[in-house]
Amino acid sequence: MTRLTVDNVPRDSSLGRTYHYRKGNNIWQPDDRSDSIFFLQRGQIAIVSSDREGREVVFGIIEAGEPFGELCFCAPKKHFLRETYARAVIESEVLEIKLDDFMNFLQENRDALQAFTFTFCCRLSDCQSRIEFLAYRGAEERLGRVLLHLAATRGKPSEKREGQIVLPVSHDELAQMAAMSRPHVTVTMGKLRGRGLVQYNRNNPLTVDVEALNHYLTGERTI
Repeated sequence: MTRLTVDNVPRDSSLGRTYHYRKGNNIWQPDDRSDSIFFLQRGQIAIVSSDREGREVVFGIIEAGEPFGELCFCAPKKHFLRETYARAVIESEVLEIKLDDFMNFLQENRDALQAFTFTFCCRLSDCQSRIEFLAYRGAEERLGRVLLHLAATRGKPSEKREGQIVLPVSHDELAQMAAMSRPHVTVTMGKLRGRGLVQYNRNNPLTVDVEALNHYLTGERTI
């Protein structure tokens, strides 16, 4: 089975409407009704929760081609509110499809329906994984689990360091994903770098030695 992408829906403007967002603009806000599903045609989107003090946690990062806003399918009589922000990380182009129109489309397109089901089973599994690593109280364990999760879902093999995975993520983003403060992430990343589990500097991206980090977190400390 394959995941649902923007390629599964018509590209002739017969379904939905395309909008452009500048970096930092919100596609939706917490008080907006959850009555549409979205597909990211270009750019990158972060799904963000914020508390009363303004502290933010990133629930997920949406890459080009992916759907988001799927909780509209849980909306009772369309009165369900988003309760999160969907924010453009960079300049982005988004296709918005109203829930009723998309449901009619799925009923008429079996392949899209199968891809839709498979995609959101994967999303559910991803959510369960995030709950698991957020349950870790130790900073190294929590951040390490976040790094392993990102390596499996967003990482790319390093061309310079054999056996390592490149992650396109900043310390600020790691802090939001791990529900940790930015200074705490910096200190913890320094410890992981000191053990040779990660590498980063101003001239090179963050790379993770997945095998070594996994051994370290599971107690098989062979380094």
